[in-house]
Amino acid sequence: MLQTNEKLIIITAPSGAGKTSITRYLLHKYPELSFSVSACTRQPRKDEEDGVDYYFISLDDFTEKIQHNDFLEWEMVYEGKYYGTLKSELDRIWNNKQIPVLDIDVKGAIHVQQQFTDNCLSIFIEPPSIEVLKKRLESRGTEGLESLQNRVNKASYEISFKHHFNKIIVNDDLTKACDEAEKIILAFIGKAD
Repeated sequence: MLQTNEKLIIITAPSGAGKTSITRYLLHKYPELSFSVSACTRQPRKDEEDGVDYYFISLDDFTEKIQHNDFLEWEMVYEGKYYGTLKSELDRIWNNKQIPVLDIDVKGAIHVQQQFTDNCLSIFIEPPSIEVLKKRLESRGTEGLESLQNRVNKASYEISFKHHFNKIIVNDDLTKACDEAEKIILAFIGKAD
């Protein structure tokens, strides 16, 4: 059962903008924050662990969870690849007296924000440019040419939604972006100087 009086932090961005790096920085520094592990239907990458990075589940299991209304939000982010936030994951974190940090795609972030209007902080991480974003994605070495182009096209579209979020941080320098996110989050959770 979702406790709508509990706080929630959303960090969203196009793929490659730096949201995961910023999220990891914040989670490492503040034990009152907890990573909300998303569910997905894709295969794990070589360094990813089930239940830590994602809950890797089959398409059939994912579809069943949709039918049972187990997701706060879900989306087919890329063709045939579904991602979603389980309601039970937020409850798990709130029951531990922590604040969930959702590192999710832009559409999902808008959907969650609409459900938690009064107690939600949403931060959009913007790349300095599409060219910089493309170079970051290329340097990962995890994408084929077509997949890379799809991600770049999607990023351009997602950036057009940045004004739907409470705060926008341009990540042209990761250290500065982390510091900016930290100040925003500390003010939100009531720990600002």
